[in-house]
Amino acid sequence: MISSSQMQSTTIPAATEFAGQVRSYFEELQRTICSGLESVDGSAGFRTDPWNRREGGGGITRVLENGGVFEKAGVNTSTVFGRMSETLARKMNVPPTDFFATGISIVLHPKSPMVPTVHANLRYFEQAGSDAWFGGGTDLTPYYLYEEDVVHFHKMLKRACDQHDPEFYPKFKKWCDEYFFIKHRGETRGVGGVFFDYLRGDREKYFAFVQSVGDGFLEAYTPIVSRRMNDQWGEHERSWQLHRRGRYAEFNLVYDRGTTFGLETNGRAESILMSLPPLAQWKYDMKPEPGSREERLVSILTHPREWV
Repeated sequence: MISSSQMQSTTIPAATEFAGQVRSYFEELQRTICSGLESVDGSAGFRTDPWNRREGGGGITRVLENGGVFEKAGVNTSTVFGRMSETLARKMNVPPTDFFATGISIVLHPKSPMVPTVHANLRYFEQAGSDAWFGGGTDLTPYYLYEEDVVHFHKMLKRACDQHDPEFYPKFKKWCDEYFFIKHRGETRGVGGVFFDYLRGDREKYFAFVQSVGDGFLEAYTPIVSRRMNDQWGEHERSWQLHRRGRYAEFNLVYDRGTTFGLETNGRAESILMSLPPLAQWKYDMKPEPGSREERLVSILTHPREWV
């Protein structure tokens, strides 16, 4: 097993100097976010688990479990490189060349059903001598709907987008609603955020945008945690949380591009699947009571709306 410092100094022959700068940013963002989340949680710290990929590269997995606020929190960085498989190249509609990919992935599953789950992923991909792009996004998955929380989250994302292009937020918000859609359930995974992919061309502009999204993550999410972490809840709310976590797991295992990419490039399965909740349930044909808070949430998930 390699150390964190060794992982950060690994030579990456397939990458450009720009790619190295992006990688360094993601690793620094990982440290910043983990520190901030430890302060919010108050009783648990992140376990650091560096790993190597046989074909080239590796990553730094950081997981917090059974904390005061977070039942499971993962903040991972990875950098992988080598020859792209023909299968993956076909799925991405690109030629099977040497590639380099670096990114950060964040998934936070709180204990309290009153506190929403949140996800963020930011990534950069290069093909040797031919192509490069940014992708990523962030979305909020509440179990009980507090509109002021959702509005805050979207306002912070719109602010990050508007710093670079006023067309980003409406475009990427719509893309998020379409991407985080559980087709076999006919509902979105949560209340959205932003999603973007294949941002090619002005890489300095897109890198600056990605940094705005990453740097704003804690400000978009942690005020919501502070407002809801002490709200009362019981077995009924916990059962509903576990039910909705089942939907979260379904999306990640069936549709999520990051999961597919990680597994098909022989990434570390434990790190890739850290996005799954520690507990979930699938009760047969579970439906919320008419007029309940649970039904109100489902009505939003089946009819996405504008928040800002």
